[in-house]
Amino acid sequence: MQTLPDDPDLLKAMLLAERARAERLEQIIKAMQRHRFGRKAESLPEDQLLLGLEEAEQAEAAEGAQHEQADPAERKHRAAQRRRNRGSLPAHLPRIETIIDIEDPACPCCRNLLHRIGEDVSERLDIVPAQLRVLVVRRPKYACRHCEDGVVQAPAPARVIEGGLPTDALVAQVLVSKYADHLPLYRQSQIYARQGITLDRSTLADWVGRAAWHLRPVHDRLLAQLKASSRLFADETTAPVLDPGRGQTKTGQLFAYARDDRPWGGTDPPGVAYVYAPDRKAVRPIEHLSGFAGVLQVDGYSGYRALAGGNQVTLAFCWAHVRRRFYELAVAGAAPIASEALTRIAELYRIESEIRGIGAAERTRIRQQKSRPVLDALEPWLRAKLGLISQKSKLAEAIRYALSRWEGLSRFVEDGRIEIDSNVVERAIRPLALTRKNALFAGSDRGGEHWAIIASLVETCKLCGVDPQAYLSDVLSRIVAGHLNTRIDDLLPWAYATAPDLKAVA
Repeated sequence: MQTLPDDPDLLKAMLLAERARAERLEQIIKAMQRHRFGRKAESLPEDQLLLGLEEAEQAEAAEGAQHEQADPAERKHRAAQRRRNRGSLPAHLPRIETIIDIEDPACPCCRNLLHRIGEDVSERLDIVPAQLRVLVVRRPKYACRHCEDGVVQAPAPARVIEGGLPTDALVAQVLVSKYADHLPLYRQSQIYARQGITLDRSTLADWVGRAAWHLRPVHDRLLAQLKASSRLFADETTAPVLDPGRGQTKTGQLFAYARDDRPWGGTDPPGVAYVYAPDRKAVRPIEHLSGFAGVLQVDGYSGYRALAGGNQVTLAFCWAHVRRRFYELAVAGAAPIASEALTRIAELYRIESEIRGIGAAERTRIRQQKSRPVLDALEPWLRAKLGLISQKSKLAEAIRYALSRWEGLSRFVEDGRIEIDSNVVERAIRPLALTRKNALFAGSDRGGEHWAIIASLVETCKLCGVDPQAYLSDVLSRIVAGHLNTRIDDLLPWAYATAPDLKAVA
């Protein structure tokens, strides 16, 4: 346990530093709350919040190092804590052993030979920085001395970039860096330059475009497999695209269609497919989901309602979007009706937290028993309050938003396979926002399509617990080697994962 100094001035300085750190952490927590529930204009980007938290943690670590340096007992205590909390390192990592032995094997007292009674073993995580290497392929040529008719040589192996520099693994690395780690190509070019390799941004762009062309059939099959499901989530986000004719950007759209049956124990693997469109017209999701029959869970965007015109698609709506509208009113000031609505909605979410992960039939039974009464009481209460307030107010808008979608909002109670909200697909949208922020815009509509193709495979890999770099490297190699289209299902991300490896529900 850390001992406190007796010096009053030093104690005062420590107290002020602790108070400043506490205030800083409180500011970060409030900012995170605004980011999660507040108005967009008042919220900070998630990466900025994490940056603030990292800086606070760094300051605390620096102070801890200073205290440990001055107090050997504290240093020993902290080291023991770190040993207990660091966990074990994966067994598949290579081990490089170093033996630190005594110089003199004789007893310091009687000078007899010491015998070994055990050892202390410690493991530390090390890294070998990424190292570029050159793979040299030699293909000997042979000719016959007798007939001198022709040259015999083994055929060159197929490559993603014929006649180019990169291996399939390097192309995959560029894809993952751009679409999983959100590093624009010009930054990747700078990273390679530090190792003395000149790879122009336009060269990397050529690799990405050719890889996307090879991967397009896998993306098409991924979307088709998702559309064969009886339940999907849908959402969309903006995709700024350069418009050369006007010398500025235009606003395209990336539509996301996701499946995740893990909350009710379904056996279909999770996945998400993005589809680029030049606009947000209702005809776009109609085209994308042609042939889909089942429940489509969405936010309040009216464009999806055209899908429900027939008997094949049923819409389920999102309680998170309803809750968000009431929360914005509650945090702005005294709003008893909005606060009461939040309390009632919170009860629905409390019930959902209890049944997450259990079977669909049991979820339906519990929802009918517990959630149905909450909904049956909430609807007439909202209608009554709507009659008491100004119809032009934000509160009236929030209530009408919920009541106009009530049938779709209540659908989850009738079917345990339906979620209470569309957060599954909203989580799938976030990586697109990070790529968009760092890359600013796609270079063309075709670039937006490439974005959709590669991001679909990368994010589905993440959902299935598959390393996207290893996956893309293998898939590209198999495609250029002539993988049969009749066996394209073997190239889908979940074909590279076994059931125990699937990530838990977020």
